[in-house]
Amino acid sequence: MILVSNREPYMHSMQPDGIRCEMPAGGLVSALEPIARGCGGTWIAHGSGSADRETVDANDRLRVPPGEPSYTLRRVWLSEEEEKGYYLGYANESLWPLCHNAFVRPVFRQQDWEHYRTVNARFADAVAQEARSEAPMVIVQDYHFALLPRMIRERLPNATIVTFWHIPWPNAEVFGICPHAAELLDGLLGSDIIGFQVPLFRINLIDCVERTLESRVSREDWSVRYGGKTSRNCTYPISIAWPARSEPVAVPALSARKSLDMKADAKLILAVGRLDYTKGIPEFLAAFEDLLLRYPEWRGRIHLYYVAAPSRGGVESYRNLRRQCLKISAAINARFETEDYKPLQFMDEHFARDDLRALYREADICAVPSLHDGMNLVAKEFVAERENSDGVLILSRFAGAAQELPEALAVNPFDIAQLASTLKAALEMPLVEQGERMHRMRETVRNKNIYRWAGRMLEDAVRLRSRKRLLKVRTAAQERGRRRNLRTQPDPATLNRARNDANTPDP
Repeated sequence: MILVSNREPYMHSMQPDGIRCEMPAGGLVSALEPIARGCGGTWIAHGSGSADRETVDANDRLRVPPGEPSYTLRRVWLSEEEEKGYYLGYANESLWPLCHNAFVRPVFRQQDWEHYRTVNARFADAVAQEARSEAPMVIVQDYHFALLPRMIRERLPNATIVTFWHIPWPNAEVFGICPHAAELLDGLLGSDIIGFQVPLFRINLIDCVERTLESRVSREDWSVRYGGKTSRNCTYPISIAWPARSEPVAVPALSARKSLDMKADAKLILAVGRLDYTKGIPEFLAAFEDLLLRYPEWRGRIHLYYVAAPSRGGVESYRNLRRQCLKISAAINARFETEDYKPLQFMDEHFARDDLRALYREADICAVPSLHDGMNLVAKEFVAERENSDGVLILSRFAGAAQELPEALAVNPFDIAQLASTLKAALEMPLVEQGERMHRMRETVRNKNIYRWAGRMLEDAVRLRSRKRLLKVRTAAQERGRRRNLRTQPDPATLNRARNDANTPDP
């Protein structure tokens, strides 16, 4: 198996005490890494660490994980200009806002598109170099590589290519504003299977294909016949690796309760997510302020701890969002803070996985207020850590996870008043009800874990791969039969002479 993603599972950075290896933060890496360990093969990714070049061999490869290697990491290098155009530019200023209903206008620059196309081609070359046969299985990840499936198909015609699109797919009207709509769809349809988080995104893609390309679409099996081959569109809701056993969690360097100097009976509201305009951070901060205004009895008794991991600091809209969130947080604290009460702590920094696990267990409520999200694994991570089956999950109905976790308190994150009221309902929810809701959610996440996600996707790919192989064998047999018949049949001219001789009367 060859796995392709923009972000690498392990990166090496130069530190004062030497080279340090770490796993980058993010849902994609945490979800896929257990699969890579189990399946082996090669993971191709952008080498972005400051010491990444120092740790690879002459072919830009190294074995990972450190200490117990089970698969190969192949790093692809990008220049600063290419990274700016392909990643910060086209992927995150064009495609990201295009696909998310967060009302941020996408920007399309021709130079960014050229870099996007160039980088996709470079990754296609890497896939061809890493392939150990003419028919490898290739799993392509996300919106960074919409053109890659077609490019791989051109280099490896017999490959089985699965593309998983982690983020939402927009409706046809929105997608139609993209100047490169036809090229993006052509690229994706180089895949044998295109996977999405929820059925709506699959429907949206089919609508876009029908409006943009000359193709044959079937809504019975969600397939597209285009350019002489068929692509199937499927839904595979992604998940997390459920802990095999109860694992001890390290005490975080900075406990949320200690940092906020919380009283023993105070309630802790936790929110975790990237510092991104799709995550609804300003809206949730406003709802927390509205809660303190409308229900003054909760002042001094509730605290908000917001972990917003920095993201895409090279994009102006993200820098503006950070300034806005810090300003709102400071204003709330200035308004409600007393000598012995600090309402909230806004942490715009990366947290280690163990620290996040400890925060999930420490919190009474976890809020996921995304304005639009493909899935959102924070919701599932919180549920997985609630071993006592207590706690309340507040979940945006515009996150894919809401379809799998109906026991969460669903909210419209654009409705500040409803958000505040839902927070109050969560604070007042009896323990018995908390237990019933959490127990059902834990069963769902435990059963529909990351291995089931990967298993379903790979099973479909293997089935399709076997079908293609059988079809190839059958076609070859038919061709051999046709040639055999041609050899055994008499020449047409000989047959004509025989017929003429038969019809000629004897002298």
